[in-house]
Amino acid sequence: MEINNKLSEVKIRDVSLRDGLQLTGGMLSTESKVALVRELLANGIDEIELGSMARPDLVPPLANSLEVVDQLEPEELEKCWIWVATPKHVMRAAAAGARNFQYCFSVSDSHNKANIGRTTEVSLDALPEAVKYCEEVGGKIQLCLATSFTCPFEGAIPEERVVDIVSDARTAGTSDVVVCDTIGQATPDQVSRLVAKVGEVANGRRIIYHGHDTWGLGVANAVSAVKAGASVVDGALGGLGGCPFAPGASGNTATEDLLYAFQPDWLTTDSFERLVRAGAKLVAELGEENQSRAAKGAFASPESYQWSVKAGVA
Repeated sequence: MEINNKLSEVKIRDVSLRDGLQLTGGMLSTESKVALVRELLANGIDEIELGSMARPDLVPPLANSLEVVDQLEPEELEKCWIWVATPKHVMRAAAAGARNFQYCFSVSDSHNKANIGRTTEVSLDALPEAVKYCEEVGGKIQLCLATSFTCPFEGAIPEERVVDIVSDARTAGTSDVVVCDTIGQATPDQVSRLVAKVGEVANGRRIIYHGHDTWGLGVANAVSAVKAGASVVDGALGGLGGCPFAPGASGNTATEDLLYAFQPDWLTTDSFERLVRAGAKLVAELGEENQSRAAKGAFASPESYQWSVKAGVA
């Protein structure tokens, strides 16, 4: 596998509207979510997780995800992904207009049972059917592996367990492999090692790194992932997020922090400021604390610093 280690060429996927909302007390209207999707895309964000097919009674902030899909234009949906866990999820989301699906299950049985009510093997068995439905609408489907590093119930996950799943013939037809540090316990060395091993068996699929900042290593882990072969990293505005079925999980690595660290080729000081302000507005609307260190730094820095942002969120 050819690896491009140029950090500024990494793609940033914002997951504020899926993972970012899972533990929030506040709710966002369909209109607010659609507006945020458009704000993110207008300011350079490459891809977006716009929502989830999870049961609305279990994750109420994501209940209007299909309404968001319905309000977006086809060209906008081309850059958006929706979380699915079953073939039926794919069918329903596709009927609403979605074309990019993130088929997610946990590497550990314990977390998969807690999260989506079935064993890892059952989820893997159902994947070919989900791929078939995706292909029927000309879409793309990702293989998303939660608890790739540690599980809140089982502890450390053997690397070969992840590699074996990625190598499994039942994952054929997936476009990407999403390697998830679900509860934010991985270290840069662990991330580098696992991403490299996954790359050896990915057969040309993109590798996406999804990290959390529980132990303060979110950005460092993302950098290690890219150096090891990942081409996309996930983040959420304001560091929002966490899994309701993973004790000890905290927010995602902040999108703002990833932008400042990687400074992708398209990023300008103006687009950075607009995205920082979008994050500040979002967390204020949800009644959450802004966990982004870059956002705090941008608001606190003197105007002489090129990445500073004047006080205020309007």
